[in-house]
Amino acid sequence: QVQLVESGGGTVQAGGSLRLSCAASGRTFSRYAMAWFRQAPGKEREFVAAVKWSVGNTAYADSVKGRFTISRDNAKNTMYLQMNSLKPEDTAIYYCAANDVGHMATTSNLWTSWGQGTQVTVSS
Repeated sequence: QVQLVESGGGTVQAGGSLRLSCAASGRTFSRYAMAWFRQAPGKEREFVAAVKWSVGNTAYADSVKGRFTISRDNAKNTMYLQMNSLKPEDTAIYYCAANDVGHMATTSNLWTSWGQGTQVTVSS
């Protein structure tokens, strides 16, 4: 089972940028579809973006489309989320997720591996 560790979170002003990373252990990273979810205090975990086995197959939540870019580097066993034009409503704990089926479902309970999360705070 793949182990996931997020990093890159922090506090930024509205309009700023952050790049999150998700490092995966193991030798089978390229077999996993990967995704980012986020959870704000008092809210349900929500889908942000997903990438299949290559960057040519991606999906984004409407709320982040045009501002966030998901990518992966299979040689480094790492997935990234480039976040630009950040808004206060982007404040949340961001989690990376993986599944070895290859789907890009937006429902969190259909993903089988999760990282510990990294906090993103956007001030106004």
